[in-house]
Amino acid sequence: MDQRLSVVTLGVADLDRSQRFYEKGLGWTLGSADEQIRFFQLNGMIFALYPWEALAEDVQIPARGTGFSGVTLAYCARSRGEVDEVLERAAQAGARIVKPAQEVFWGGYSGYFADPDDHLWEVAHNPFWHLDDKGNVSLEIPDA
Repeated sequence: MDQRLSVVTLGVADLDRSQRFYEKGLGWTLGSADEQIRFFQLNGMIFALYPWEALAEDVQIPARGTGFSGVTLAYCARSRGEVDEVLERAAQAGARIVKPAQEVFWGGYSGYFADPDDHLWEVAHNPFWHLDDKGNVSLEIPDA
């Protein structure tokens, strides 16, 4: 298996509401859609929204459970200021701020929001990682 991630699919309660949140609220561009699924083309991967119940059925697990799912998604920002801007934009789009932006133990700056289906997003500035012009993240900072 190659070391890569191709698609992230979120189970959502209301496709249209979630599409509006990501498209209108966060400013993402919808790539394609039909009545059952929405796709957004990201840097080298696809982000999909799919009905919660249908996704659970596809996986063949119960659709409802309780507690923390053990998964967070992350957006790497270019600066501390961008972290604040993204969290504010998410809040204006209807996100719930779970953890306001703050200095964190590992030396960066981050906060969390929950989208309309309570999927958790970290927005972080990590001064130890590199973002190229397209926003692709790398563990290694290129030589100056």
